[in-house]
Amino acid sequence: MTRDEFCSQKPFSVPQDEKEAFFAKTIQELTAYHRTHCKPYDRICRNLSQEAPYLPVSLFKTVDLISVPAETASLQMTSSGTSGQSVSRIFLDGETAAGQRKALCSIAGDFLGPRRLPMLILDSPSALSDPSSFSARGAGILGFSALSSRRYYLLDEHMNVRFSELERFIEETAGAPAFAFGFTSIIWSRFCPALSHFGKAWDLSNVHLIHGGGWKKMKDQAVSSDTFKDALRSLCGITKVTNYYGMVEQTGSIFMECECGHLHASLYSDVEILRPSDFTPCGIREQGLIALRSFLPHSYPGHCILTEDLGRLLGTDDCPCGRKGRYFTVDGRIPQAVIR
Repeated sequence: MTRDEFCSQKPFSVPQDEKEAFFAKTIQELTAYHRTHCKPYDRICRNLSQEAPYLPVSLFKTVDLISVPAETASLQMTSSGTSGQSVSRIFLDGETAAGQRKALCSIAGDFLGPRRLPMLILDSPSALSDPSSFSARGAGILGFSALSSRRYYLLDEHMNVRFSELERFIEETAGAPAFAFGFTSIIWSRFCPALSHFGKAWDLSNVHLIHGGGWKKMKDQAVSSDTFKDALRSLCGITKVTNYYGMVEQTGSIFMECECGHLHASLYSDVEILRPSDFTPCGIREQGLIALRSFLPHSYPGHCILTEDLGRLLGTDDCPCGRKGRYFTVDGRIPQAVIR
């Protein structure tokens, strides 16, 4: 099966054994390509004596890994970074960026439906101020905007809520289906307090909220997913809330949370949970390191990455929601994660 044929299927319709067969061949081909075109990556493979090693995401903060001529990598993306840490630098050419956008639209469309909807962006336009360089926030806004019929930015350049824009959004959508997108920590620290302080009952019950990122800050504040959802329900009537897991090192191939509260791997990516002691696969519900594979990265060797997160594989092909493939949960960050 060709890549185009494989990608023409619905994003959660492919059983794991069929997906494994495609990934085995495609990841092998990608590894050979990146070893030929990215000398630092080839040295890593040789030093580790592994065919396709999982690269720790922190490596992208210290080494520029690029597999295409620099002049064709017209877009640079950076991770959000926390606590003064350095950020990952990801170099994209047109082919990789287009593939990532297509994948994100396919995955998110499975949850939002086939129609373009009005989009309330719980962020500021300043996140997209530089067209040649995007943060994880900007990449998310840009990607989800492709699913929108029209867009409303709720925050100004100082990250304050523009209530006039919120009123315009409510008036112009008039209760019809719409969706909102934002980073979890920004929604919690900016949007929710502003609504609470304003003291007016806002009706956003027609909105499906997609959110992700920033959970480390949330857990530092002892804010659970249930607490987050309860606040949105009481402040503005949002009851349909979908979390996603993803990172700038593999933009596009995000893992969406289904109605059962499980994160799902789509046909564009896969997940493994590895034991920290020897990197062997964990059993079902056994906690380990989250490792991700995707066939989308072409301009940089990000097809096999080792995250700094702990998680558990919950099952394969048998989630009650009906989606095929592996599904899992994220337990949190590895304490003081560093390259080993």
